[in-house]
Amino acid sequence: MPNYVNASGLSVAEELYAFVRDEALPGIGMAENAFWAQAAEVIGHFSPLVSELLDIRDLLQQQIDEYYRSLGGAPVDPDAYEDFLRSIGYLVEVPGDFAITTGKVDPEIATISGPQLVVPLLNARFATNAANARWGSLYDALYGTDVIDQAQGCGQTAGYNPLRGAAVVARGQKFLDEHLTLADGSHAAVVAYRIADGALVAETNDGTTELAKPSQLAGYQGTGADPEALLFVHNGLHVEIQIDRGHPIGSADPAGVKDIVLESAITTIMDLEDSVAAVDAEDKVTGYRNWLQLMQGTLTADMAKDGRTFNRRLNPDRVYTAPDGSELTLAGRSLLLIRQVGHLMTSDAVLDASGKPVPEGILDALFTGLGSVHDIRGQHAGHNSRTGSVYVVKPKMHGPREIAVACALFARTEAMLGLDPLTLKIGIMDEERRTSANLKACIWQARDRVAFINTGFLDRTGDEIHTSMLAGPMVRKADMRQSSWIAAYEDANVDIGLECGFSGRAQIGKGMWAAPDNMADMLADKVSHPLAGADCAWVPSPTAATLHAIHYHQVDVDARQAELAGKRRSSLRQLLTVPVGEPSSWAADARSNELDNNIQSTLGYIVRWVNDGVGCSKVPDIHGTALMEDRATCRISSQHIANWLLHGVVTHEQVEASLRRMAAIVDEQNAADPAYLPMSPSFDTDAFLAARELVLDGAAQPSGYTEPVLHRYRSAHKHTGNPSGSQQVTPV
Repeated sequence: MPNYVNASGLSVAEELYAFVRDEALPGIGMAENAFWAQAAEVIGHFSPLVSELLDIRDLLQQQIDEYYRSLGGAPVDPDAYEDFLRSIGYLVEVPGDFAITTGKVDPEIATISGPQLVVPLLNARFATNAANARWGSLYDALYGTDVIDQAQGCGQTAGYNPLRGAAVVARGQKFLDEHLTLADGSHAAVVAYRIADGALVAETNDGTTELAKPSQLAGYQGTGADPEALLFVHNGLHVEIQIDRGHPIGSADPAGVKDIVLESAITTIMDLEDSVAAVDAEDKVTGYRNWLQLMQGTLTADMAKDGRTFNRRLNPDRVYTAPDGSELTLAGRSLLLIRQVGHLMTSDAVLDASGKPVPEGILDALFTGLGSVHDIRGQHAGHNSRTGSVYVVKPKMHGPREIAVACALFARTEAMLGLDPLTLKIGIMDEERRTSANLKACIWQARDRVAFINTGFLDRTGDEIHTSMLAGPMVRKADMRQSSWIAAYEDANVDIGLECGFSGRAQIGKGMWAAPDNMADMLADKVSHPLAGADCAWVPSPTAATLHAIHYHQVDVDARQAELAGKRRSSLRQLLTVPVGEPSSWAADARSNELDNNIQSTLGYIVRWVNDGVGCSKVPDIHGTALMEDRATCRISSQHIANWLLHGVVTHEQVEASLRRMAAIVDEQNAADPAYLPMSPSFDTDAFLAARELVLDGAAQPSGYTEPVLHRYRSAHKHTGNPSGSQQVTPV
């Protein structure tokens, strides 16, 4: 347990208390005593409300479980099922037509469509790189990934491969021809670019040409006669052609082009939830400090590359000369959102007046809110939001009442910190079944502050499995994406968002690309997200953001949303169709392979979470393919096993054998790490026992969440080395 300082009846961990006193409060005009006195009031008011919400979750789940038991294995009647869900309050009345009224929304949220990065906030290097990923080199993204094929001499070599480089340049010129089209000819034929009378002049051996759409020219750097960079805009996104005939790449290009830079990660979610392992006051303060410094613009990180160590800082804004000769300034950094935790967990970073750990979501609201004040007033104001707004992504909320409580918490936090009402905008993660089924009612509760809705396939699938755990054995994971509820879920999120007036005012988002090394596949597949009418979609790296930006040049999202407006492409009936499978049609080896795949991914993720405190990482799957894993992927894998175990698709003995067999494989995959703690042959490490508990007791976990088990084992491993040690973070 940490050492505590008494503050207005609260017991505050020393490191958190010192952080607030010495780092977060100075410069914003708020007294220390006033902060803690009001924090105690907020905690005293909202803690019982959060506890009540969790009791309602448990009660609804018990009633749903009893409903399935009462059927005795008989098929579900869809009409009776809907009536039942309404009778217990799981489904609520749908509001009439309305449009959200959220104000003071930055254009990155309201009007610009593009990639959205998600990055663990506890890692300062990742956070700094992500904030700087607003602009990315297309040449680097192409050269360093599998988008450019390795065949015909174009492989990646120890040194620069000119054949691969030529393929990159050709791909870049193709991009320019498609989206910054010249009136005559190709960018490949240009031998010089210049600006004359506020217009682009492209010189070729056959004469001069201009842009087919001259208004695409947005600015330049250098002089008009000899520009160093040319800035264009297409579908709301900027593209920069960089010119340097002395550069190794530019010297080989007829026009001296050394790179094409794309406006890439328009927004970035700094994550305190699924991608981090924050189990105590030390971890939480690391996250709060990084957020504070991001808001101040002071976050730095030491980095090593090519044998050099250097300090990475946040990028300054980019300055150009506009075509009319005026100065044009563009943001050099991604607009940052903060993802707080949901309602479930508590943290002993602060104990209330009765000595109980405080709901962690309340702490996140207070302390990330405190850090955000530095972007609203004081010497660092305007470093992130130009409109004076704070964007909070709130995950894992179940239904409208939980969203109403979150909004009330934000309103009380604003009053406490001296912020204007509705400064704290809310992003609703549509990732729990009760939220999906009541999405319009959820939006209604947040209609004056909602800035974001987003689908999260993995958590949504985890909750689908857990909610209907007793309905029957779920389909295999590979078949889940073809289930009728998935299409209904993805379509309804967009359709309801448009129906509620999100276009031009708030984001409608889609989920993560989970294979960060498979960029060719991403480039082929992820265009489906803007085609679906989504303003943004999640990517796992700055490189992926640059490549995904191409899709928003290919698709005019505003036009696509206009096409979709007024349509409902799915029904509640489809959304509520439970994806129960038919195990008798699955061969024994198919069941075994499915089990091994789930067990391997669970172990591969948990061993890093528990042993190293890594909440999100590339984890090799059973075939060696690196997949981005976080708690959401762990939730679906563990819940799938628990469901199959409950319905006899696999046996307890098969699960135990798979755990041991897959532990040896995960050990082998991590053998090159000298600090790695093997799980085999003892099978008694904290990580192994955590994974075993999750899969064997998955049906009993609240909503199928992994946090209670993972936090307990990580905390024990970190502080005592004993998995039965004191639990420092517990469910409410």
